[in-house]
Amino acid sequence: MGKAKTSKRGGANSSPYERPSKHPAANNVFKFSKDFGQHILKNPGIAEAIVSKANLKPTDTVLEVGPGTGNLTVKILEQARKVIAVEMDPRMAAETTKRVQGKPEQKRLEVLLGDVIKTTLPQFDVCISNTPYQISSPLVFKLLSLPNPPRTCVLMFQREFAMRLTARPNDPLYCRLSVNAQFWARITHILKVGRNNFRPPPQVDSSVVRIEPKLGSERPNISFEEWDGMLRVCFNRRNKTLRASWLGVKEVLSMLERNYRLWCATNDIPVDDSIIEEGEDNTNEMEVDENVAPGAGDEEEWGGIMDVDNAADDDTPSFFQALKTAGGEVPKTQSKRKKTRVALLIREKVRKVLEDVTELADKRSGKCDENDFLRLLAAFNAEGIHFS
Repeated sequence: MGKAKTSKRGGANSSPYERPSKHPAANNVFKFSKDFGQHILKNPGIAEAIVSKANLKPTDTVLEVGPGTGNLTVKILEQARKVIAVEMDPRMAAETTKRVQGKPEQKRLEVLLGDVIKTTLPQFDVCISNTPYQISSPLVFKLLSLPNPPRTCVLMFQREFAMRLTARPNDPLYCRLSVNAQFWARITHILKVGRNNFRPPPQVDSSVVRIEPKLGSERPNISFEEWDGMLRVCFNRRNKTLRASWLGVKEVLSMLERNYRLWCATNDIPVDDSIIEEGEDNTNEMEVDENVAPGAGDEEEWGGIMDVDNAADDDTPSFFQALKTAGGEVPKTQSKRKKTRVALLIREKVRKVLEDVTELADKRSGKCDENDFLRLLAAFNAEGIHFS
């Protein structure tokens, strides 16, 4: 007589000896999204270390970017007055909310659903984040550009990005990001975090850094757009001399001419637009350092992280966008229009700034420090050359 089929305990529909599913997502609550850069920190010891490095006060309001399943959130709530968590994924936002549902901490947690880069943020004292790698650079500069920046930020990034943040002149990873971030804040490397501390594990290790924005009298009284616009040109090829970066690229000189014309129009300064006759232009086209190979700190080398990933939001000048698309040197195009006296004036102004005023013409961006770039910007502005 055949045996009658009996229902399995707990309604299971497979044998306990059956091999687990080949699809990992089948055994998870939900599948993690690569589009959102989701790598959940699973090591509670690392979470506690991150929170402790923030030196939280009982009165602090903390902004957490990308709370995931709430592992960091619950640790922060133990020490802070309130947590504002900004999350793109509705599933993750629901998981974070569940962690404190029905508990006293529920009233001290506010979850905002959306993109933190595009969200108008309320006032907060500290920022803590296991940062999705796609928004690393935009997040850093959003925090630093706030009218009332936080007291401190403890942020986890991919290790190479963290090393760029803390790189100094002459370091291989020293780049525009390094100069910008260190100009507006004090940055300290705190902790290295191995990839196996995440679920799913990323392809690279991570690092935690502390960013303390400069406040009050320490905060630079300089336009970020001006400062960053100049650095973009300097670091397009960090191993070229500044003479080659500024005088050896026609597209750079054209940009400076447009900006100078706008400045003159704004200040009611007449511009000599007469055409230069043949033989009157004695300047030679600059063709120096053209064979310098791209380096780790070059602007286009870090295009995916240095700038907002969405091309529509990228504020890179159009001629640099063309460069990134081509993946090579700045194109050397033949000018179809005759040179004007204002174009000749711009070239002379740039030469004067680099050679006579700052004496930085033969120096390379990768070896320049903050004071060098400040002198360069002041000299350009004194000649009526601006970058925003």
